[in-house]
Amino acid sequence: MSFFSEFREFAVKGNVIDLAVGVIIGGAFGKIVDSLVGDVIMPVVSKIFGGLDFSNYFIPLAGQTATALADAKKDGAVLAYGSFITVSLNFMILAFVIFLMIKQINRLKRETPAPVAAPAAPPEDVLLLREIRDALSKR
Repeated sequence: MSFFSEFREFAVKGNVIDLAVGVIIGGAFGKIVDSLVGDVIMPVVSKIFGGLDFSNYFIPLAGQTATALADAKKDGAVLAYGSFITVSLNFMILAFVIFLMIKQINRLKRETPAPVAAPAAPPEDVLLLREIRDALSKR
């Protein structure tokens, strides 16, 4: 089998196509979650904590005096822990939504258990051996 025919067989399998669709949808969904966190959740959290912008929380590592993260990054290294908080919140929301989706998919996949049938009657030779055992135990 040639390399290209083997690759073509691999690429057209359903799992690979499903994975590609999942990656594309996941990327788009990630942008939605980024917007949700950056444009809806973080402003509310910022308002609760006194109007602070988490994305501008940083520690200058090169002695910068800038007050905005973008300006401080231009001047040298910074520890941008506010961005980390925002990205961590993005991850938690995304993980929770995926958990809910998988939970629903698993619930839908569950099959109703088949009714339990009565046990089959034992074979005739087993019945005969039981009768012999019972007769011997009565002696």
